[in-house]
Amino acid sequence: MNSLNKVVIFGATSGIAEQAARQLVREGASVFCVARNAEKLDALLTDLRVRGQSGQHIAGCIADLDDVAQHETLWQEAKSSLHGCDGVLLAQGVLPNQAECQQSGSQTLSAIHTNALAPIHLLTLIANDFEAQKQGTIAVISSVAGDRGRQSNYVYGAAKGLLTTFLQGLRNRLFKSGVSVITVKPGFTRTQMTAGMNREGFLWADADEVARGIVNAMRKGKDEVYLKPVWRVVMTVIKLIPETIFKRLSL
Repeated sequence: MNSLNKVVIFGATSGIAEQAARQLVREGASVFCVARNAEKLDALLTDLRVRGQSGQHIAGCIADLDDVAQHETLWQEAKSSLHGCDGVLLAQGVLPNQAECQQSGSQTLSAIHTNALAPIHLLTLIANDFEAQKQGTIAVISSVAGDRGRQSNYVYGAAKGLLTTFLQGLRNRLFKSGVSVITVKPGFTRTQMTAGMNREGFLWADADEVARGIVNAMRKGKDEVYLKPVWRVVMTVIKLIPETIFKRLSL
């Protein structure tokens, strides 16, 4: 089992990351939370401190992870606050409007930067430190959307596909150093990101259910997890459809 005593959470006020933070604190971990919204972050830290026990360190800071120039300082601040780090959860990402991206190259690039390029920059810093200390657990929220490009969300899917491939290579590189790299692929999850959608059906999961799966995967040092597991079957079927047929489908 991997040790999760000092965990940094990036994108901590997203629906899934909030629940993961609560789970980690309940299990005794100290956490450092990074988020863009000051009001939401203050509310989360207050909640976590109520749940925490004596001796747990719970802190955080405001940052826009799109600004890669801040990453080095931000990472050093987080490690200093916790007096070290043995776990990271990266939940950076937004769901762009596909129709708007199709009409705007700048919006497409912005979506790819937020969902892939900025996380990759930050992960490179974290990976180098964990490799040097020869231990650590890195969990990153990607998406089933990255498994195959579909007309309904291919800009988001392309970004997540890039992130997933990067994580595969990073996992391969860091294995020899005793560092776990976990690719998390939630399917449909009831969070603010999916507000306004029809969120009924067996493919949908609650944020706390996904969060429990993430923390469990981090402790066990998993490689790639689909949450819910049924998504592995769904995406395997989608990936097996021949392109001559797939391009005619409205997915």
